[in-house]
Amino acid sequence: MDISREILQYLHYHPQSSRDEIAKGTAFEGSDATMKRLIAAGIQNGNIVAVGKARATRYRLSDQAFLLMPLNLETYFAQDIDERQIQASFNFDLIRQQLPSVVLFTAEEMDRLQKLQAEFRQHVSEMTENEYRKEMERLGIDLSWKSSQIEGNTYSLLETERLLRESKTADGKTKEEAVMLLNHKDALRFILDNPDYLQHLTLSHIEDIHRLLTKELSVDRGIRHRRVGITGTNYHPLENEFQIREAMHDTCDLINAKENIFEKALLTLVLLSYIQAFSDGNKRTARITSNAILIANGYCPLSFRSVDSIDYKKAMLIFYEQNNLYAFKQIFIDQFEFAVREYF
Repeated sequence: MDISREILQYLHYHPQSSRDEIAKGTAFEGSDATMKRLIAAGIQNGNIVAVGKARATRYRLSDQAFLLMPLNLETYFAQDIDERQIQASFNFDLIRQQLPSVVLFTAEEMDRLQKLQAEFRQHVSEMTENEYRKEMERLGIDLSWKSSQIEGNTYSLLETERLLRESKTADGKTKEEAVMLLNHKDALRFILDNPDYLQHLTLSHIEDIHRLLTKELSVDRGIRHRRVGITGTNYHPLENEFQIREAMHDTCDLINAKENIFEKALLTLVLLSYIQAFSDGNKRTARITSNAILIANGYCPLSFRSVDSIDYKKAMLIFYEQNNLYAFKQIFIDQFEFAVREYF
């Protein structure tokens, strides 16, 4: 790792540090003048913000760098859960102050995504309505399987296809696993039958999708009234129902204000999972709602079929604990490319 990256990594975990503290924290062996030049370069390229003057100057990451700089997941998760230095409580500033002003995708990433979207539109224009429906059905089966697998469902892809196409349950599986998969099918059918449903995101729309995904499962409906814990992390979501509603409304406002459809879809994926507004089914709701936004705007939906479930969970955990989007953004971009190339 180069020293510039080490400085950014250090400031991520130690905001408001002095130049001397940065040098000691990164075990920097160069001169003070060199460190001064490195920090100045970070300020010039928008990664570092200086606070104060002269000897009282302290440094922190810019919102852009804090949210989007690469973090080493292998090193991060090598630490025990109780050893990790994390943002343990819900960060309201993330939605109200940081994300509104940040551009989530680089120019190169946007170019890649826009070319893929153009490819998708071209291919769809050459399809018959029946061909398009068949590919959407295939994508829907893959999404139902992967979205459920991420939540611990043990149905295989072939078993899922048989269930969703022929209504045949798999031997040795629970009824709840079959219901989870069938609920995905119903939610996706609803979105496809009402393609403009999420042109404008509202809390009631999100609750509608959650209701479809948790039908006939032992899951409370509506915004939760009690505390919820998340396996594998010491991050604690909001507990107060009124604050949860406030966070959800703020999130809807943020997403509706964004003009970039890819940003809308990515923010929906991570923020609905981060808030954990429901007692269960939050990530499933996030994935379907995000896809509903893509579909509502004529964009290719994601199946997530080729993503590793552990990689998905790690990317989500590092967003919970560090509010860092980089790893999840890479998953989003890769899965968009996979969907365009695999189905259309």
